[in-house]
Amino acid sequence: MNHGPEIHARLTPAMRQLIERMARAPYPPMHTLSAQAAKQAYAQAAGVLDVPKPALPRVRDLRVPARDGHPLPARLYEPTAEGGLPVLLYLHGGGFTIGSVESHDTLCRVLALHSGAAVLSLDYRLAPEHRFPTAVHDAWDALRWLAGEGGALGLDTARIAVGGDSAGGTLAAVSALHARDEGLALALQLLIYPGTTAHQDTPSHAAFAHGPVLDKVLIDWFFGHYIDAADRGDWRFAPLLADDVDGAAPAWFGLAECDPLVDEGVLYADKLRAAGVPVDLEIYRGVVHGFIAMGRAIPEARQLHLDAAAALRRAFEA
Repeated sequence: MNHGPEIHARLTPAMRQLIERMARAPYPPMHTLSAQAAKQAYAQAAGVLDVPKPALPRVRDLRVPARDGHPLPARLYEPTAEGGLPVLLYLHGGGFTIGSVESHDTLCRVLALHSGAAVLSLDYRLAPEHRFPTAVHDAWDALRWLAGEGGALGLDTARIAVGGDSAGGTLAAVSALHARDEGLALALQLLIYPGTTAHQDTPSHAAFAHGPVLDKVLIDWFFGHYIDAADRGDWRFAPLLADDVDGAAPAWFGLAECDPLVDEGVLYADKLRAAGVPVDLEIYRGVVHGFIAMGRAIPEARQLHLDAAAALRRAFEA
């Protein structure tokens, strides 16, 4: 993968070494695989670079009903056995095509442990079997269900946040706007390198078109499975195109500097700020898209874990 010496020089030493190791690994590029093979490959690789998986007092597998009656698998992480915990609905990344509750199990445990909040991780339905807007519907259905039924699980439904990384960050941002429209008050939207644009035409998409890790070919592969070209202008795919974001929940952004998606994250943060929404934004220097799952090797991942958890604590204590 040729991503140029100037980009190579912007990476932290640890990130650069990891990228070089990944480039030598004898695995085919994801965009050359079928969607099903990619799901399997991602599942097998998940956790390899993650921090050690923390134990929690209580982890429960649940089913959340979608609007069409489909039972969506979900997992509830609780850092204490005491009741009345605030709760984060977490939506995993993976280009709407790969990823699962299992792939993000360690991250959700870490967020629960350090924030003191419960985390409900959702297995929303994936492309290509379920194209846009099924994932959008599943995410909002789960958030609405959590607000209505979380009390029966011993959760404090007056303190709910929504969050996610990458495609999950997109779904979280969209769900926050649905919540605003439906009068569901959220404490926070936690957006980790979310996608927000319709056509991936920002300068950072040009700068990082050849990666590292996430490149234009792979982005096109993901979105080709997920959405028709005619639907790209729908704000539920590109929340930057939402007519207004006034009254949306406060937002915390965690972005990667060397990431095609960094500019659209900044643009969406600016859109929220311009509408009077409280926004905190952190750009982690010298790291790439997906770094949140690389905590064994990349200290910035461990820092993001702590920063995101602290943002949740502040939001829930406000």
